[in-house]
Amino acid sequence: MSNIKLIIEERPNIVGNFMVGRLLPFKDKRMVGPFAFIDHMGPIALHDYENFDVPPHPHIGLSTLTYLFEGSIMHKDSLGSEVEIKPGEVNWMTAGNGIVHSERTPEYLRHSEKSLHGLQIWVALPKNLEQMPPNFYHASDHEIPHWIENGVAFKLIAGQAFGRKSPVPVYSPLYLLELKSDKKQTISIGNDLFGESALYILEGSVESEGNVYEPKQILIANDTKLCAFTMHENTTVYIFGGDAFAEPRTIYWNFVASTPELIEDAKKRWLEQTFEKVPGETEFVPLPPQTNLNLKK
Repeated sequence: MSNIKLIIEERPNIVGNFMVGRLLPFKDKRMVGPFAFIDHMGPIALHDYENFDVPPHPHIGLSTLTYLFEGSIMHKDSLGSEVEIKPGEVNWMTAGNGIVHSERTPEYLRHSEKSLHGLQIWVALPKNLEQMPPNFYHASDHEIPHWIENGVAFKLIAGQAFGRKSPVPVYSPLYLLELKSDKKQTISIGNDLFGESALYILEGSVESEGNVYEPKQILIANDTKLCAFTMHENTTVYIFGGDAFAEPRTIYWNFVASTPELIEDAKKRWLEQTFEKVPGETEFVPLPPQTNLNLKK
């Protein structure tokens, strides 16, 4: 019996003026553990007259995780945080009962050619913490646990695994791992994972039970305890997952919540512009006419 329960292909989606690859949510798999949303940005080549600009927009009920492979993004939020995100760093913003942020090309890069490539991820908060005060955390590359085992380079971006813990302040049991290998070899990590688990192929290829899988695919595991696969030469994968919540989540625009009432309250607050503002930002993104999407297992 195959241990691959589902294969999700990256689908094109427009964010701002740029095309990204949408991975989660998917019609047959809305969440993997607490992970509710994953976009693969790029690689995008930007001319000297093009910039990445996502104006101030709100979030509730989740933590956002931005992880870049190339390029740079300036993060600003309504807490007053102002941090440049560079490759290998972890930008972790917890919305709780409400936060607003913008994401833009830094000023010093706005008139030069540049590139942008990375992952943007939403992790839903557990029900008892959905209304917590918002907070922000940024980790430099050297703060994130790195190690090499049997020639494979591991990085624990968030959560706990392999007896290690990332400094990123997560709010439920989860893990997000980067694995890189420059030679073909078999990986068996089932004893170090828990809950629901999935593998995203960024580059190279992965072989499992005689089948070869290529980039821009997520492989959902049937049983985390049976997680074994072969990484081909020059392959990078991201393994993520954790304990699933008992209650389903609803996603509307940038809001994630366990009840429709929290979504409606956030919509009302955004329309009335009572969310805290991002210092120095004046743009307003209208509430989109979008149907709620239930996020179930």
